[in-house]
Amino acid sequence: MHDEFGEIDWTQPWLRPIASRGARWQAAALDGSARYLTRLNADASEAALVTGRGERLAFIAQEALPEGESYEAHIARTGRVPTRHNLHDFFNGLMWFAYPRIKAALNARQADQIDALGIGPTRGGVRDALTLFDENAVLFACADASLADALRRFDWRALFVDGRASWGTRCEARIFGHALLEKLVAPYKACTGHAWIVEVPAAYFSLDDEARRATLDDLVCQSVIATPLASRAFAPLPVLGVPGWCDANADAAFYDDTSVFRAGRRVAGSAEGAC
Repeated sequence: MHDEFGEIDWTQPWLRPIASRGARWQAAALDGSARYLTRLNADASEAALVTGRGERLAFIAQEALPEGESYEAHIARTGRVPTRHNLHDFFNGLMWFAYPRIKAALNARQADQIDALGIGPTRGGVRDALTLFDENAVLFACADASLADALRRFDWRALFVDGRASWGTRCEARIFGHALLEKLVAPYKACTGHAWIVEVPAAYFSLDDEARRATLDDLVCQSVIATPLASRAFAPLPVLGVPGWCDANADAAFYDDTSVFRAGRRVAGSAEGAC
């Protein structure tokens, strides 16, 4: 029994979009690794998802990864995702279902980099950025250029206080990074994601949750494929600053903590995919 799975609170706002499938997987995980993998593979078979190179998605135990083969290359070659019985890989699996096109695009680009450069002692800049996206990204959907600019410029008051009424109607944040989701099982104020700014039309905010996720999956997939990725493409976002994600942030003084909401200025245009 892995007690960590029992700590997940599906009522948290960042988990609600994946709560239905997640709760089913959680119950299976609490029954042990064999039932857990069986549950994941039943869902994968039903959904008929594919990896970045068109292989049907499936899940295998981590120890089934052939010795000497890289994780991403194995997924691209076989469609099989090596999976440990822990929260990190649990959330990774859920993201394959929530955003299958983004996950496939990230996998394809990782595999392309490995094919071109091999596996060395360091990943290199592109693979570092792809890994950062996969592990720690927050999708910041935005229909207002001033809010995207406030995020890039660390203008927390403009983004979270003065612009508070715009959240849910002109902008929103959705957690993508599975390592970030793992951290947020026990949330803390300084927990910070790497925001990928996605320009969306105003009509996006009239869509239901499933349609919003599908829209982001399509838009971000295209930008991951087309954009020359680098770590500077992201903007830091302290996630508990998102309105409604923490009761304490209803008080504007919450954002006065400069150890979390730091001052700074990003170079204009450095956050790619921006409004």
